[in-house]
Formats: sequence, structure tokens, C-alpha cells
Amino acid sequence: MSVLVIVDRSPYGSWSGRESMDMALSLAAFDQPVTLLFSGVGVNWLRAGQDPAGIFQKAVERNLAAAPIFGIGALLADQQSLEDFGLDASQCVSGVTPVTVEPTLLARFDDVVCL
Repeated sequence: MSVLVIVDRSPYGSWSGRESMDMALSLAAFDQPVTLLFSGVGVNWLRAGQDPAGIFQKAVERNLAAAPIFGIGALLADQQSLEDFGLDASQCVSGVTPVTVEPTLLARFDDVVCL
């Protein structure tokens, strides 16, 4: 069973995005093939060099760097969302693959989860 977890929430201000990350890490810990797809405002998770100290939060960059260690198969980013938020792959954390989100991409997975 392969699972695609879609993160479409901001990394700060809501726990939904972090809950998606926790779900993905939990699935990977039980040897489930997991891929993360960041879409919409969720692509802001991928910005390299974030410093959220001003809002008393921890940066999510370390979580993303650890994802492959815990068994997350890939970090995907919706290309259109990257463009919408003025990002390109060079401004993202290491290991991000921009993709076009279309039905054929989603069909590659047994389950698609978006919290």
C-alpha cells in the first residue's frame, strides 16, 4: 500500500500541516511507502532558511530534512503552487521535486490523504 499525504496548510499558525507530517512519519515508521506532496499555501513548508522565532515557533526545515531518514519516499511540490508563491526549486529545502498535480500522479498511490 502506498500513501500520498498532501500538505496544503501553512507551516505556522495551524497544527493541520504538522499533523499531516506526523501522520506521514508514523506510516513510514511502520514501513508503509509514503510520499509527501506540498500544495497551495503548503509549499511554504519548503522555503529554505525559515526563521519563525518571531512567532515563537520552531522551523520546520529540520522535520523535512529528517523525512528521508524516517522512510518518507519523496518530497513533491506542486509546480503551480510554487509559482503562485514566488518559489523555485533553488529556494526550497534539499530533495524537493516539483511536479504537475494531475490525476495520473494521484493514481500512482493506493491512498491519498489530505487533512
